Amino acid sequence: MKLGFEDGKVIGIALNATQKAYKAKSREFKLNALSKVLAQPEAYEDDSAFWQVAKELLSAKESLKEQLEYELRVEVPEYAVYGEEYIDNGARYQMDMAMQLPVSTAGALMPDAHHGYGLPIGGVLATKNAVIPYGVGVDIGCRMCLSLFSVAPSILKHKSEWFKSLLKEHTRFGNRDVFEDKMEHEVLERDEFNTIPFLKTLKKKAAHQIGTSGGGNHFVEFGVVNLTDANNEWGLPIGEYLGLLSHSGSRGLGASIAKCYTDLAREQCVLAEGAKHLSWLSLDTEAGQEYWAAMNLAGDYASANHEHIHKRISHALGEEHIARVENHHNFAWKELDAFGVEHVVHRKGATPAGKGVLGVIPGSMTAPGFIVRGKGVHKALNSASHGAGRAMSRAQAKGTISPKLFKDYLKGKGVQLIGGGVDEAPMAYKNIQQVMGYQNDLVEVLGTFSPRIVRMDRK
Repeated sequence: MKLGFEDGKVIGIALNATQKAYKAKSREFKLNALSKVLAQPEAYEDDSAFWQVAKELLSAKESLKEQLEYELRVEVPEYAVYGEEYIDNGARYQMDMAMQLPVSTAGALMPDAHHGYGLPIGGVLATKNAVIPYGVGVDIGCRMCLSLFSVAPSILKHKSEWFKSLLKEHTRFGNRDVFEDKMEHEVLERDEFNTIPFLKTLKKKAAHQIGTSGGGNHFVEFGVVNLTDANNEWGLPIGEYLGLLSHSGSRGLGASIAKCYTDLAREQCVLAEGAKHLSWLSLDTEAGQEYWAAMNLAGDYASANHEHIHKRISHALGEEHIARVENHHNFAWKELDAFGVEHVVHRKGATPAGKGVLGVIPGSMTAPGFIVRGKGVHKALNSASHGAGRAMSRAQAKGTISPKLFKDYLKGKGVQLIGGGVDEAPMAYKNIQQVMGYQNDLVEVLGTFSPRIVRMDRK
């Protein structure tokens, strides 16, 4: 189903055919074979193994023709891929399909790419005057924020219990915990909450969750920043600093916006079943303009959450930050290409890396993150990875990584964890050093951030 097979009879036929023809082959081999049949069923009408699968797919395709407003391109336009051998077939299949949209103008896959919904995580897609809600993603404007303090990071070892208490007291995660003493923020007074009818119903939830973080892979952590570029933007000397890094997004506000406008896009832009998550809204329509305004509001709300997180902890530390880097993903930007033509660039799990643009690319809770400066590579649509990227799904991680192995691994790396679970274990992620190696042409490294005390949603 993740490959794009519609639920029903065809899945049973496909599974039986694959098992009969390739019983001794690996799961990856079988899925790859099925993805090829799904992409071009007409090429398998006379295939001894998959002729029945092809017949069902072609029959479903024919019955959809009368309903379809838009046909996909037959050929997949070329696009840049970084770290190709590191990217699963599911992500490639999804990116291929996105490139076949009639509104697509360019694309790129980052080295942390893996299967998602609509666009793959790590997928970058440019379109002409159209925005794809699921090309942006559910957690709209999700971002990284790193604060540097003029404090020797050795304090983390000597006063670890105090730093753990700071995270427990001044952060909230998931849907259960919020702050009673909420801080005010101008984003909650934005006109969009009054002028867009759908957003009126979300203002109360946004106000309730302000300053908090989601579940999953969201975190707030203390660590060691090692600044290695003497020509950094803050004029700071190279060396080590105390760092505070947070990863969070737009919470229930963004998720509700994503669902509402994805449903609307699928009503207005009917696509074949396998491409349904890629339905778009034209920016010439009222719905498209509404979504664009709501998306930008959600992005600013996500930034406000980080502002509150860092403000609370900075105040508790009794320190003002001396440098800050913030960058977001799961968003769409209007940008000019090398020829001065405007495109809508979707970065789903990808970091903006235009020339001189700063960002943070995290590793895992034991692997270093990287403070980077973009090089502005047009072939990559001025983008880079947004992290290491998953090597295992959450279900795979839970099924293969024992709690003891996870605990021992953290201890061996000198990392203390509050909350979290094996689904976010470092072993479930790709090697960040390899990921960074694949994008040397896209960003230059200014320094690293090594986690020491990490807080995530409790399990």
